[in-house]
Amino acid sequence: MRDRLKVFGIDIIKGSVRSRSRRPMYALVWMEGGAIESESEVSMFRLFRMLNQEQPDILAVDSLQEIASDQRELYFFLQGLPPKTRLVQVTGGERKETLGKVAARFNISFNRFDPFAEARTTAQVASLGAGAEVIAFENESEVVISRHRSPGKGGWSQNRYVRKMHGAVQLKGREIEMALVAAGLRYEKKETRAFGGCSRVAFRVFATRDQVPVPTYRGADVQVRIHGKRLERIRFRPLSIKPRYLIVGIDPGTTTAAAALDLDGNLLHLASSRQMTMSDVIESLYKVGKPLIIATDVQEMPYSVEKIRRAFSAIAFVPKQDVSVNTKVEMTAPFGYANDHERDALSAALDAYRHYRHKFQNLIKRIPPGHDLDEVRARVIRGQSLDSVLGEMKVPVREPVVPAETAPVPGESGRHDERVRVLDGMVKRLRTYVTELQEEVKGKEYEIHRLQARLRNVHTTRDAALAKDVEVVKRDAVIQSLKKRLRKEERHNRNLGKRLTRIKQFADLSMEGEVVPVKVMDALTKDGLRRLAEDVGIEEGDIIFVTRTDGWGRNIVRDLAELRVKAVIAAVDALTTGDPQMLPLFREAGIPLFSDIQAGVQVRGRQGLAAKETLESALREWQGQQEKHEREKKSEMIEHIFKEYKSERGKEVRKGG
Repeated sequence: MRDRLKVFGIDIIKGSVRSRSRRPMYALVWMEGGAIESESEVSMFRLFRMLNQEQPDILAVDSLQEIASDQRELYFFLQGLPPKTRLVQVTGGERKETLGKVAARFNISFNRFDPFAEARTTAQVASLGAGAEVIAFENESEVVISRHRSPGKGGWSQNRYVRKMHGAVQLKGREIEMALVAAGLRYEKKETRAFGGCSRVAFRVFATRDQVPVPTYRGADVQVRIHGKRLERIRFRPLSIKPRYLIVGIDPGTTTAAAALDLDGNLLHLASSRQMTMSDVIESLYKVGKPLIIATDVQEMPYSVEKIRRAFSAIAFVPKQDVSVNTKVEMTAPFGYANDHERDALSAALDAYRHYRHKFQNLIKRIPPGHDLDEVRARVIRGQSLDSVLGEMKVPVREPVVPAETAPVPGESGRHDERVRVLDGMVKRLRTYVTELQEEVKGKEYEIHRLQARLRNVHTTRDAALAKDVEVVKRDAVIQSLKKRLRKEERHNRNLGKRLTRIKQFADLSMEGEVVPVKVMDALTKDGLRRLAEDVGIEEGDIIFVTRTDGWGRNIVRDLAELRVKAVIAAVDALTTGDPQMLPLFREAGIPLFSDIQAGVQVRGRQGLAAKETLESALREWQGQQEKHEREKKSEMIEHIFKEYKSERGKEVRKGG
């Protein structure tokens, strides 16, 4: 039959180890074999008595501050523990976590305002392997055998009394030395000789305190004390050496970057380096945990990343298509990173986590409390069914204690006597059961009184809590509104930044002498003019290239004239197949209009360039045609005036005749 792990979990109810007037009282939960044996409220003195009586395997706490105010008191506390009892801080060692986070890994929830619930949870997670053992002593112990009382002044029998004590010390020292030799332990012995034997015998044993096969002892004449050699600094040793499962994103290249998340999406590792080889990446990930999923941000996994995935036998994750830069920036916005390579690795890991997040959440709802969530999720992701995983990871349950049946009596006693013995045994079992039930009733009554007291305290603070909740809701609404405004302003800021970049590029092109920049308008309409103004702006003297002329009107020509653009250029096909009324309207408005071939324009995207000499030649040619058009227009106007005058004069002559 396997050993049953005995765990004590404690949590402070009231008082403090720092207070001289209010000494601490603890909620103590005794768990054995994964089942709760008892719950009680104890003082520090009562706690040590129970520890020495029961000698549990683990004493679990969620914070060392609840049992010791400083390092000196912690050494004293550890020195008083039984040799086989380990002190475990379930919230971790150097890097602590909250008890809620630790319990969540095993799908355990509890009321954090109830000390008994916290003590129960502390014992449960410690029995499941969470937390770190507190190490305060080296692999060296000191066993001291000395007199238990002073010889005093004495009388006629003083010498005999002293000889008896010193002989008892020497004899006890030899017994302990034989026990150390039988255990095969290396030691150094130092004796202080005195009248009749030894006044003190000290052993320096090169083993931990729990390995020394000698108990502390206090007799009439002799006392035995065992001390461990203190470390200069408290150390922590994890109870479980099983590494945590990771979701890893890798960006290979000249600069290699790696990011690691746990299965809850928390960032654990992010690094990049030019000197980092694939073996260095594997080594750094080994230090963090065990990769379960290896992800990249491109559709086809690079060969170097595939080698790392095979090294860990991890699951590959690639997106359906290459992830854009904007998407990467949005995904990694809540995190800090040093360069684009770390951003790409982090975005790959986050994309993989988002892919599996809903599956993880559904599994949490179906997993009973007390199971290692990471282990269950990892096995399910690798293809095992949830039922088979839970069957293999069966949580130990309490084994019911069945009283032994009364042994049957041989046939000599007769059937009547046998019946009497059976009934006597049944009565004894029932009496024992009644006693247990009475003790349970007392415990329940105590629990009821305690909960009623807590309920009264809750009633007094409920109104204040409700008012606080209303205020929190209002604040949350204001925060959400401000966040929406912030996102809107950030989008506007990004658009302005892109626009500013294009304006700077246009200004740089304007500084060159051989070419002239051209602003591209997608359509000769009011909407096209508005989009161009919002994109790069329109200034007096600008040259505009129009991609399409369909949908034009008189109003757009008037607007261009009001903006005083220098010229409008259109494609040859648009001019030849377009409306014939367009060119006369542009001439009436005084805006040069000619084809891209005449101006020597080359367009790429939203920007274009025109050869300066070709453009000036086209403008001179258009200006000459415009002057000719003006002269013809004036001649037509003078001829029209002359014809009207001649007609009016003829009418007057006919009236006079």
